Amino acid sequence: MGKIKFLFILFFFCLVAFPVLSQDIEVEGYFQQDSAKLGERVAYVLKAKYREGVNVIFPDSTFNFSPFVLLEKKTYISKTQDEITLDSAVYFVSNFSLDPVAKLSLPVYEIFRYDSLEHRPLEAELALKLTLDQIPQELSFRDNNVYLPIPTEFNILFLGAILAVVAVLVLVLIFLFGAKIKRQWNIWLEKQKYKRFVKRWQNAEAAFATNPDMDQADELLGLWKTYMEHLKNKPFREWTTTEIADFLDNKEIIKDFRSIEMVIYAGKEGKDIVETCNNLKEICTDSFKKKITAQDESK
Repeated sequence: MGKIKFLFILFFFCLVAFPVLSQDIEVEGYFQQDSAKLGERVAYVLKAKYREGVNVIFPDSTFNFSPFVLLEKKTYISKTQDEITLDSAVYFVSNFSLDPVAKLSLPVYEIFRYDSLEHRPLEAELALKLTLDQIPQELSFRDNNVYLPIPTEFNILFLGAILAVVAVLVLVLIFLFGAKIKRQWNIWLEKQKYKRFVKRWQNAEAAFATNPDMDQADELLGLWKTYMEHLKNKPFREWTTTEIADFLDNKEIIKDFRSIEMVIYAGKEGKDIVETCNNLKEICTDSFKKKITAQDESK
């Protein structure tokens, strides 16, 4: 009975002594400035004094610092004097709350074998420093209707895709309609050459009619042979008049040539120069029409 009473007294003494011993830790926490702007970096100092043999830890980054945000933590080496140890740490935080005063109290944990005890200092206050003295009730806006150019980046991939699609379409068109497109292109070129010939022929004919000398006659006949050589792909400039007549199966052309050659070789003015020029021109026109008709009908 005496042993049970002794154990009961001992257990009661431990319950009473445990909180008394735990009061040996002194905790202090404060900001190094009274006020700060929104988001400004502020230092919060946390100190703890305790007797030797006590195991304490400070909060780390996993702690909830709300309404503050932890930016950095700096710790310092413990100092012991007269069996009293001093631990300290500096927490750099930022306040993003719009409350006029933000409060913070970081705990220090006393660690036991199977439990821990929390020691908190008094709440430290930090006043919010506003950059605007007063926000107006109605905001005034300044009119500005000037458009500012927005630079855009050149999309090379998009351009490459467009060029690839265009290339494919061109290849498809060439495969399906290449022969027809080529024929139409050649006909168009031939028509342009005929228009240039007609213009030059009219100028040469007018000059020959005004001044029927050897130079004008040679220019007119040379123009006709050059164009016929292009249309027929034969050496008209190297052929004689008889060879040309045989090739064209047109004996009447000999008279026309003779009329112009009389001016070239004999220096005499031929008869019916206008009719001769029209006959030669009609031969070129017929040959031109036959050529484009043959190209259009070819497959």
